[in-house]
Amino acid sequence: MSQGETVGPLDLAVGYMLKRAATALRTAMDTALRPLDLTVPQYSCLEVLSQRPGLSNAELARAVFVTRQSMNLVLRGLQDRGLVTRPATAPQGRALPSTLTPAGRAQLRTASGLVRAVEKRMLEPFTSTQQDRLLADLVACADALTPPDDA
Repeated sequence: MSQGETVGPLDLAVGYMLKRAATALRTAMDTALRPLDLTVPQYSCLEVLSQRPGLSNAELARAVFVTRQSMNLVLRGLQDRGLVTRPATAPQGRALPSTLTPAGRAQLRTASGLVRAVEKRMLEPFTSTQQDRLLADLVACADALTPPDDA
């Protein structure tokens, strides 16, 4: 698109529709997680920690798409509920690696099932092949806008 071009009708703008879909997904996830007293960032933190235990606050923040300050609040809330544990002192450097507790793993199993149901509902209109294509297309979009690591 050159400088003179405009976005055009919003219902035909890919970026706008992508944001609309992301907002709808976030709202549905918020609704599904509310009975567990979990926010989407809290759920995301639990999910990331289950797959990559021992991440630091900064690493978790990047993985969950929140600021380090917000992640500190998320972790503190999860720790206060007994879902996550962090050492009182850093084993090396300043990073306090976080891990799920047994209660955190149990909460995650329930939450993950609820979130998966939301995702299935969102993908209902698509065949399996179309779902695979959608995932590949979304990865390509993200990759196209992500600067290389050495930039």
